[in-house]
Amino acid sequence: MPHAPPPQTFKVKSFGCQMNVYDGERMSELLTDQGMSAAAEGEDADLVVLNTCHIREKAVDKVYSDIGRIVKNWGRKDGSTPLIAVAGCVAQAEGEEIMARAPSVRMVVGPQAYHRLPAMLAEAAQGKRVTDTDMPVETKFAALPQRRKSGASAFLTVQEGCDKFCTYCVVPYTRGSEVSRPFSDLLDEAQRLIEAGAKEVTLLGQNVNAWAGEDGKGRSTGLDGLIRALADLPDLRRIRYMTSHPSDMTEGLIAAHGEVPKLMPFLHLPVQSGSDRVLAAMNRNHTVDSYLRLLDRVRAVSPGIALSGDFIVGFPGETDAEFEETLKIVESVSYAQAFSFKYSPRPGTPAATMADQIAAQVMDERLQRLQAALQRSSLAFNQASVGLRCEVLVERHGRRPGQWLGKSPWLQSVHFEGDCAIGDLVEAELTEAGPNSIAGQIAQPVRNRPGPQ
Repeated sequence: MPHAPPPQTFKVKSFGCQMNVYDGERMSELLTDQGMSAAAEGEDADLVVLNTCHIREKAVDKVYSDIGRIVKNWGRKDGSTPLIAVAGCVAQAEGEEIMARAPSVRMVVGPQAYHRLPAMLAEAAQGKRVTDTDMPVETKFAALPQRRKSGASAFLTVQEGCDKFCTYCVVPYTRGSEVSRPFSDLLDEAQRLIEAGAKEVTLLGQNVNAWAGEDGKGRSTGLDGLIRALADLPDLRRIRYMTSHPSDMTEGLIAAHGEVPKLMPFLHLPVQSGSDRVLAAMNRNHTVDSYLRLLDRVRAVSPGIALSGDFIVGFPGETDAEFEETLKIVESVSYAQAFSFKYSPRPGTPAATMADQIAAQVMDERLQRLQAALQRSSLAFNQASVGLRCEVLVERHGRRPGQWLGKSPWLQSVHFEGDCAIGDLVEAELTEAGPNSIAGQIAQPVRNRPGPQ
């Protein structure tokens, strides 16, 4: 392949979880640091980075579909196409297979190696096709540029990898074992995000509440200690974290929900199924009863907390009665929001070879019923919020002139009109509820209530 001029513009397209969004932002910062600029909206780029997700089969198929679309639609008059890089978990899982299946791809880089993008670009410009799927976690973060830009709300990856080995999940194979970033590095990055304009920081991890480290005095601490240290940063107004595993919800972390005002009253704690037999087959290491008792302990210290979860329908062998148990847990918990998916067999996972794989049409019907139940639950939570006054963090402009969009403490999307700016924390009265958002209006001082009941 002939030599090509170095790319001047780029686009990073991220799929999947919030951690991929964070990784996409960091890749953009890295490329900008190399003198490149993000392509303007609606314009083609010299370099396209597809930052991929491998959790579900359709997400993998979408990567190849996007590669084909780029080649077809972005071709230049001279017959050339953009330099295409595949990053993220599909890159980690499939590696050289991507090169074989998609000849137009010039670079494949895993989620722990994207700090090597500049060196890989130099090789690609010389006509080489380059793959790097090494996993030196700390090397990645140490090599990335400092944070210089941030929105009102920012993501901060504190932990990567997973040691839980749920039988349906590829994360331990694509992200590696659980690794926690150092305490001081996280405080430094949070401070830089604040200086760049962040008022809220969401701590991210495959199992974020498995984070562990040593604080500034050399004492062992868990996620609750990190949260308490972040709360001491004077210009940081809000703290959130996701995604958690029930096994790692320590007493200290539960207590933090009642003791740290900056920790928002929201907890994303996946359960996946309402059936103990299915949970055991998933290797989840918790039961329905232990999960519900854990939520009771959280609610005891933080009344009105918004609860969120993840659900999988159609896991191999799931019976109609077991699916009904999942509907029961939805009704019991009253989730403020949740994510739900059909089981997707991933190559190399134990569940992919289990007997009694569920028919697609059965999964479709179950997912529709589950999502209807979750939507009713979300709507009920939002309706219970009507009349409350709370601080809303203004994040962006709305669709209409003069309209703003922001987030309530309970992670509800709130739309309202008023005299404010992105990054402001405004007092709003919540006035009208839908299943996915809530209307508000700028109000006077906060009413002393703990939240939706």
